[in-house]
Amino acid sequence: MNRVVSNTVFVICLILCACEKKQAPPTPEVPVNLVTLKAKHVLYYDNYPSTTQALSQVNLLPQVTGAITGISFTEGSHVKKGQKLYEIDERIYQNNYDQAVANLRVEQGNLVQAQQDADRYEYLNKYNAVAKQLYDHAIITLENAKNTVKASEQAVKTAKTNLAYAVVNAPFDGTIGFSLVKLGDVVNPGTTVLNTISTDNPMAVDFIINEKQLPFFEKLDHNKDHQVDSLFTILMPDNSLYPYTGKIAVIDRAVDSQTGSIRIRLVFENPNLYLRVGMSCVVRVHNQDIGPQLVVPGKAVIEQMGEYFVYIAKDTVINVSPDSLKKNPKAVAGKPKLVAVQKKVQVGQTIGANVIIKKGVEAGNKIIVDGLQSLHDGSMITTANKVGPGGGGRRGQ
Repeated sequence: MNRVVSNTVFVICLILCACEKKQAPPTPEVPVNLVTLKAKHVLYYDNYPSTTQALSQVNLLPQVTGAITGISFTEGSHVKKGQKLYEIDERIYQNNYDQAVANLRVEQGNLVQAQQDADRYEYLNKYNAVAKQLYDHAIITLENAKNTVKASEQAVKTAKTNLAYAVVNAPFDGTIGFSLVKLGDVVNPGTTVLNTISTDNPMAVDFIINEKQLPFFEKLDHNKDHQVDSLFTILMPDNSLYPYTGKIAVIDRAVDSQTGSIRIRLVFENPNLYLRVGMSCVVRVHNQDIGPQLVVPGKAVIEQMGEYFVYIAKDTVINVSPDSLKKNPKAVAGKPKLVAVQKKVQVGQTIGANVIIKKGVEAGNKIIVDGLQSLHDGSMITTANKVGPGGGGRRGQ
């Protein structure tokens, strides 16, 4: 009996010892690095993908039929208004013009004869020396001769116009493209495209904005006194900065109801013809915020389901139980500890490795920039052990 009791007591002691050993250890403090948030002046740009466009662009079409007998330009070059570009076989149109001129001269001679007859019959009619019918016929013949001369004059104008159309000239200053016809090709009016010419100085740059940004750009358009000279600049396809600044030329008449976007056109001087139609570039709009901005390292910002958060460090008081004091004499009741607190923020422009914070935190807050992967809202943290620079970063879930 005594032996059974002893065994029972021994088992109970083992159970008690095992339970005591399985108590959860205290949560370790997460080592982090902190930065104190300060407001400062920053320079940044809002970037918009854009495309260069010509202010005017036309397809050159022939107005008469014929074979191409001359091409008088260099493809891809700058041409002047009125410069001869193409020649169409003009022999037929020259012959038609010469014939129209000859017909006009004949009709002019007939008019002189009809005028003389009418004057003679008018004189005789005053003295009743000629039949009334002959006088009336003379007057009608004179009017017909006058109308015939007018018709012949119009025929000469038409023939002259067709003869002029045998030479195709540049309608304005601009850059001409590759010729779509060669010497000897027969062209037809309204169907054959000879080439395309577009203005090249100044050059338009189009980009799309959200309708929420429209009031901002309308203010810029109406207020020509901008706070900065380089309000609109563009980055070339090789990421180099274009040397000339632009200005707003057109804001489209309507917002696209399906996308909620609207097109804006800037105009840039292009004296060196660096800009070509159809180039992809980036419009940079200089920020107009002249006040100080709150800037945090980009690695301190966490993205979750399209929302952005940062962790700030806050002091809190940890109450230590008497049992913990007995087991750990170094623990001090009421000792301040650092706690990570998650804050939802509204982010602005990204500037290099930093991000502007528009709302959610304020100057003086201590922002956690490293060790974010091990944190959650309410985590105990410490700055005693510095974290390497790879311990943070923007993440998404």
